[in-house]
Amino acid sequence: MPQIFHPSTNTLSRLTIFGAVFLLVFLAWVGAALNRSDYGTQAHRARIQPVQFSHEHHVSGLGIDCRYCHTSVEESSFAGLPPTQTCMNCHAQIWSNSPYLEPVRESWRSGKPIVWTRVHNLADFVYFNHSIHVNKGVGCVTCHGRVDRMPLMWQEHSLLMEWCIDCHRHPEQFLRPREEVFRMDWQPPSDQLTLGRQLVNEYRIRSPAALTSCDTCHR
Repeated sequence: MPQIFHPSTNTLSRLTIFGAVFLLVFLAWVGAALNRSDYGTQAHRARIQPVQFSHEHHVSGLGIDCRYCHTSVEESSFAGLPPTQTCMNCHAQIWSNSPYLEPVRESWRSGKPIVWTRVHNLADFVYFNHSIHVNKGVGCVTCHGRVDRMPLMWQEHSLLMEWCIDCHRHPEQFLRPREEVFRMDWQPPSDQLTLGRQLVNEYRIRSPAALTSCDTCHR
C-alpha cells in the first residue's frame, strides 16, 4: 500500500504539538503577569472624584489627622467616609465660594451625600476589619501608602491575596506601636524584628498558622 502522508508530516505534527504546548504556557504566563500588574490590580492609578480632594494638602499641608475624617476606623470594620458636615466645618468659612467646592455646598443644601469613587475595593468574598488592624499596630501607611504625598488618591498595593498573606506570615516585620499607627512619617527602627516580636506578644496577635487559615479572611 503506498504511503499516504509525506514523511515530513511527522516532523510538522511534532512541531505543532510542542508549539501548542509552549503557546499555552506562554499565554498562562502572560495572564498571570497581567493579573499581578498595575493594569490588572488597578494599583497606582489615581481615581477621579466628584470633588478635587487632595490628601497631600489636608494631611501634609494642614496636618489633619486621619481620624478627623475617617471617624470609625478604630472601632469599625469600615474606615468611614466623612459626611458633608465634616467638610463644611472648615469650608463654611474657608474657600466658601470656590467653584471647585460647589458639589460640597450642593450636598449640604440638598442633604444628599457626595458619591465618592471607591479607591480600595476588596472582593465580596474577603472579610477585612479596619479596627482589628489598627488596634494590632498596623499603620495606615502599611496598606494605603504615603497618602500625605498623594494629591489624588490611588491604591498603593495590589491587594492580591499573596500580598495579604505576606504580612500575615510575618507580622513582626510590619507592626508598630499603637500610638504611631496614624503617623505618616514613622520609620521602623533598626531592630524592627525585635520590636515586632515584642508587639506580637503584647498585642496578643495570633500565630501565622491561624492568621493564614482560610476562614480568617474568607467567612
